[in-house]
Amino acid sequence: MEPQVPLSSITASRRVVVALTASALAVGLTACGSDSSAATPAGGTPQPGGTLRYGLSQAPTCADPAQAGTNQTIYVARQIVDSLTDQNPDTGEIVPWLAESWDANADATQFTFRLRDGVTFSDGTPFTASSVKNNFDAIVHSIGGVKAPSAVGYLAGYTGTTVVDDHTAQVNFSAPNAPFLQATATLQLGLLSDKDAAKSAEERCAGDLSATGPFVLEDYQQDKSVTLVKRAGYSWGSDAFAHDGEAYLDRIEFSIVPESGVRTGSLASGQLDAISDALPQDAPQIEGAGGGILTTSNPGIPFGFQPNVTRGVLTDPAVRAALVPAINRQELVDTVLGPDFKPATSTLASATPGYAALDDVTYDPENAQRILDEAGWVPGAEGIRVKDGQQLSFPVLFSPVFAGNQAILELIQQQFRAVGVDLQLDLQSMPEQTARQNSGEYESSYYNSTRADGDILRTAFGLDGRNINRRGPIPQLDEVLTAQLTTTDPAARAELIRQAQQLVLDDGLWIPTVELSQAIGVGPNVQDLAFEASARLQFFDTWLSE
Repeated sequence: MEPQVPLSSITASRRVVVALTASALAVGLTACGSDSSAATPAGGTPQPGGTLRYGLSQAPTCADPAQAGTNQTIYVARQIVDSLTDQNPDTGEIVPWLAESWDANADATQFTFRLRDGVTFSDGTPFTASSVKNNFDAIVHSIGGVKAPSAVGYLAGYTGTTVVDDHTAQVNFSAPNAPFLQATATLQLGLLSDKDAAKSAEERCAGDLSATGPFVLEDYQQDKSVTLVKRAGYSWGSDAFAHDGEAYLDRIEFSIVPESGVRTGSLASGQLDAISDALPQDAPQIEGAGGGILTTSNPGIPFGFQPNVTRGVLTDPAVRAALVPAINRQELVDTVLGPDFKPATSTLASATPGYAALDDVTYDPENAQRILDEAGWVPGAEGIRVKDGQQLSFPVLFSPVFAGNQAILELIQQQFRAVGVDLQLDLQSMPEQTARQNSGEYESSYYNSTRADGDILRTAFGLDGRNINRRGPIPQLDEVLTAQLTTTDPAARAELIRQAQQLVLDDGLWIPTVELSQAIGVGPNVQDLAFEASARLQFFDTWLSE
């Protein structure tokens, strides 16, 4: 990615505070995975004005930033909601946004943020330290972990926010929360107006929200379209943005176009300016019309199976262990996804700070069969293994939130069958998948999760996280996940995150497949469309050429 972050606007003293805090509380943030193709080439001097028409592959699930989970939802919500901090996508440095500076105590139980002056919500009310308190209190005490699992996970141990004065907020925790500073750069901890923070989870989802962002929500029609308009007078952008002042675009019109071929055709014909989930087979048509495909790798947890260890054949650790070498990940990339995607090599994606490749995430079907043989699963009718009269068969719950999911799982279905495992595909909508994950009505669930910090392992696999595995205590893993949360030394925390990756795999809690990359098709008139550190789109610097 072209450098986006002129830091000359940060004062010398603020640079020191930012650099010290970021180095103390983040791990390995120099590798956040921004690819050189992640921003459009320079097309001249940016020109303000115009409407960008964007085709989403799926409808946003909820307008509320705290409850946002899918990329398509975040693409919309990120434009209207600012966060306390931002994360430089090139360096991983935590930089100012709504907070001008910050510091933390030695054990990371208390974070003090000094807020920008003159910031207002789009309803005209001021942004103050009380706004920070009201938002974080609502996430923990009102919205809750079922509706906002990521946001609540980021606030682990939250005891409240002290309003020191209008421009100073002190966020307090009952135990160390070393990853919290990076979490303040995420959309899920973005800030809504005091009035909107007080709304119920359902009211917040409906779309009538006021925030401080560079765009304002003009129209929100669930499953149909979303329209954003430029916020006049916006002057408090992130230090990771490439310019100061207002956004260049006057409007962004999001439409929902689930069919990949229709999205591509609409882009090639000039009916849309940019589209989500451009697949490899779409590239010739897009490039033939003078456009291109922008890509970047997502940090976080790669796509994979999360077994419910309390149901069906996946209660057997040997079955879970055998599934890992049964998957030919390179074939998945080569057959379904193309060269802009990577095979998963760990329980973290390679763009994640603290990532470590795991030798066991290797295609070895002979080893998969050996594990099953030794566990007593013997070949049965039509090649499917059996044990004690039970077939080695299980369903996987998934949604079409990523366009390649079904094709990937259909190929894995063939790979599993080659070692005697019968995989059944259970396609559901994203809301239905989430509901069943929350209720436990599944044997395995297929998805990915994005965050530019290794603490995502705790929120996904910890007993106090979502625990979609439905597991009980695993002392060694539980100790490591807790320790990385409370460790402020970067090298020590990196080692704990490395251990956690291996333990998640060893305990059969995740069967990794492929890493997610964002692949965005753009027309020839779209300039400087960029990805932020979590591989989601940032339209603030985007402009349209003639």
